[in-house]
Amino acid sequence: MRTINDKRDRATLFRDRLAQAMTDKAMSQAQLARAVGVDRSTVSQLLATGSTRLPNAQVAAECALALHVSADWLLGLTDRPEMGAELLAASLSVTEAPRALVDEQIYNWHREAVGYKIRHVPATLPDMLKTEAMLRWEYDPHLGKSTDQAIGASRDRLEWMHAQRSDYEIALPVHELTAFAQATGYYQGLPLATRAHQLDHLIALTDQLYPSLRLYLFDARRVFSAPITIFGPLLAVLYLGRHYLAFRDSLRVESLTQHFDWLVREADFGARDTPAHLRSLRQSLA
Repeated sequence: MRTINDKRDRATLFRDRLAQAMTDKAMSQAQLARAVGVDRSTVSQLLATGSTRLPNAQVAAECALALHVSADWLLGLTDRPEMGAELLAASLSVTEAPRALVDEQIYNWHREAVGYKIRHVPATLPDMLKTEAMLRWEYDPHLGKSTDQAIGASRDRLEWMHAQRSDYEIALPVHELTAFAQATGYYQGLPLATRAHQLDHLIALTDQLYPSLRLYLFDARRVFSAPITIFGPLLAVLYLGRHYLAFRDSLRVESLTQHFDWLVREADFGARDTPAHLRSLRQSLA
C-alpha cells in the first residue's frame, strides 16, 4: 500500500476505517465507548468530519480489539483488516502427512497449481520417479496393502508430468543418489537389480521429459534444504515427517521460491548434466 505521511490523511483514513468497522459490527458510538473505556465524546471526536485527531496507542488498540480488526489496519499501516491470529490461520496450515503420496490433499495441491511451475526438494528420491520395485521395497514394511496405492499415486503424478500440465524442477543432494547407487544409509539392503532398474528409469525420464522435467543435483555440504514443494506462486509446503506445513502468504512463498532458485544456481549438476551423472552411477554398478 502507499505510504501516508500527512497526519491529516492518516486521521481521515483512521476515521473512515473506524466508521466502516463500526458499521460492519453494528456497533454504536456508545457501545464502542463502553468497550474501549472512554467517554462517548472521545469516540465522537474521532469520527467527526474534518477531525485531525488520532488516538493514542492504547485507545487505538482497544478500538481494534472491540471491533475485532487489526490496529495496524485502523491506523493505515496495512490494507488487511484481519487480526494477526486470523492472518496466520489463513496463511498457514498443518496437514497430516501419510507415508507415501496417496493423500488426496497432495493431489489437490497439484491440481490447484495446473499451469504453474512446481519446484520440489524430496526427502529421498522423488516418489513419482520411482519404479514399482523401488516403491514396493520402500513402502511394503510400512504400508502393507497400501503399497498399491503408493504405486498408483506415483503413476498419477508421472502421467501428470507427461501431459505437461505443469513444469517440474526437482533439486536433490548429490549424496542421495550416491547412497542409493551404493546401497548405503537409508538404502542399505536394496537389491542390485532394483538399483540398476531405477537408475535406468531415471535416465530415461530425464531424457524423455526434458525440459518439462528438470533434475538438479546440489552438494549438501555447501547448500542445504529441508524437503519442500512450491506450487507456483500459490503455496509452499514443508515436509516435517508426520505433517506438512503449508504456507499461502505471498511473502513466504516468494522467499521459499528464492531459496529453491538458489539451490538451482548452486547445483553441481544442472538439468542438462544430470543424465550423464546418472549414467556414470549406472556404469559403476557393473
